[in-house]
Amino acid sequence: MKFEVTILGSSSATPIYNRNPTAQALNINERLYLIDCGEGTQQQLLKFDVKASRIDHIFISHLHGDHYLGLIGLLSSLHLNGRKKPIRLYGPAPLKEIIDIQFKYSDTTLNYQLEFRPTNPDEPEIILENQEVIVKSVPLDHRIACTGFVFRQRKSARKIIKEKVEPLNIPINYYALLKKGQNYVTPDGTVIPNNELTVDSEPPLIYAYCSDTVYNDKYFSEISNADLLYHEATFLHNMLDRAVLTFHTTAWQAGHVALQTSAKRLLIGHFSARYKTLNELLEEARSVFPDTELAIEGKTFAVANK
Repeated sequence: MKFEVTILGSSSATPIYNRNPTAQALNINERLYLIDCGEGTQQQLLKFDVKASRIDHIFISHLHGDHYLGLIGLLSSLHLNGRKKPIRLYGPAPLKEIIDIQFKYSDTTLNYQLEFRPTNPDEPEIILENQEVIVKSVPLDHRIACTGFVFRQRKSARKIIKEKVEPLNIPINYYALLKKGQNYVTPDGTVIPNNELTVDSEPPLIYAYCSDTVYNDKYFSEISNADLLYHEATFLHNMLDRAVLTFHTTAWQAGHVALQTSAKRLLIGHFSARYKTLNELLEEARSVFPDTELAIEGKTFAVANK
């Protein structure tokens, strides 16, 4: 099963040094989920060969422009390109008003249905469940209402041990019950425990996305044990006062978030425009949490068991 994230934008408030504002494309079993949609996201989708037409779900963390100003353009282009499939949009409640006003004054009626689900800035909530994934919104601590998102793979069915099952001549149509954990009862009434015929599947993979936030342990429990944690790291720790003032996190703090939440791997992004190169940010995060990488645009990271 494919579970990977492609970085489309990694800058903070402004595009600079060939870094674009925040956007990511998450591929889960060939279904695409767009996380945030900063200015220029359409161009980044084209540049990195991520087909916008395959995106069915869009998640917006908050209403600072570097996280959503590309959204109207993307929705408009999908309309102009003849999209008919619905798009499901998740984000702060006022986002719906922003979209409605834009399309009202451009006299645009979308060819497709835009299904909007407001996120809750106060309580974690499951906002999407399908065959591949369960998505929960997680309140963060930013200057305005902001949520992160946790994408948890659905647990797979148990796996049949062929060398144990085949000698018993168990009917094929019974296999589905075995995969669900049911015991097998032979024709003579003997009960064979399920754990003798199947093994448990791998633990579900988790991708946690922490958009803009000041360092605050209130959200830690909701992002714990992520196989891949993305966390903003806007500043070096020598600018902690600035980070606190603007409700952002330092690279050193991002490393501590990963450490305290038992993340397997850490991605840092949302880099301030003051940093032309990013090595210092990477080194600072790695000083706390060695398995850290930069969210470099165009790079794809697998969400996988270590």
